[in-house]
Amino acid sequence: MIPRELERDGHNIYSLWYRRQATKFNGVSYPVQCAAAAVFSAEGQRQIKDNLNYYKENASIISSALDELGIYYTGGKNSPYIWLKCPGNMGSWEFFDYLLNNAAVVGTPGEGFGENGKGFFRLTSFGDRAKTAEAVERIKTIVKNL
Repeated sequence: MIPRELERDGHNIYSLWYRRQATKFNGVSYPVQCAAAAVFSAEGQRQIKDNLNYYKENASIISSALDELGIYYTGGKNSPYIWLKCPGNMGSWEFFDYLLNNAAVVGTPGEGFGENGKGFFRLTSFGDRAKTAEAVERIKTIVKNL
């Protein structure tokens, strides 16, 4: 914090500091620019592909379980999110509570996205592989009982 009235040698220090800050930070910072540029390098492209493949495999694990359970879903192929129709005609908040209380698995109730999300539930493939597989097994165990 620089007081607006601070002066030295006839110069307002606040004005000088503000000019410096506004000029230096007018736009994306240099480290962020370097990171963005790195994305387009051969190594950056390889790392992105590896990450995408990792999340696609997680989505495949989730999708395969839903196929096995006969639950309608969409997504997971070109999106990291899998939207499933809540089993047993549950509402999305009801299914959220059921998963949380019976399987210790958290997802996103579709109703949080508006009227068209009613009766749907969103799972994500952005997670650890082992934890995704474990969550899917827990879901399979409790949904078979519905």
